[in-house]
Amino acid sequence: MWGDVDFMFVDMPPGTGDVPLTVFQSLPLDGILVVTSPQELVGMIVEKAANMAAMMNIPVLGIVENMSYFKCDSCGKEHRIFGESHVDDIAARHGIHNVARMPIQHEIAAACDAGRVEMLEAPFLEALAEALEKL
Repeated sequence: MWGDVDFMFVDMPPGTGDVPLTVFQSLPLDGILVVTSPQELVGMIVEKAANMAAMMNIPVLGIVENMSYFKCDSCGKEHRIFGESHVDDIAARHGIHNVARMPIQHEIAAACDAGRVEMLEAPFLEALAEALEKL
């Protein structure tokens, strides 16, 4: 239906409910990316998603931590608005090697709002994108 595509991303609600289970069982998957945020409670949801993927023999290709930090224009310091990250610990526990941290950044929101997210320069996603291209 979609023709010849290199990558297809299916945005699913968080957790381990019926939607992820149905997608895991219905689509041919090379793997999943888990998107999270720094809050500790969200880390538990990521753990459940990684465990569910392992039970279904679907590799977790990477973790993207959204709203990881805000870099101040004035002082250049990175501020952790939603608390300290736990993404490295979670990735290590599940043998996930690719971790990306997305900042809170006006340019990201503006590109999304304008429908031009593909034009966004996002060096924080480059290593993850390179890993996906190697599949």
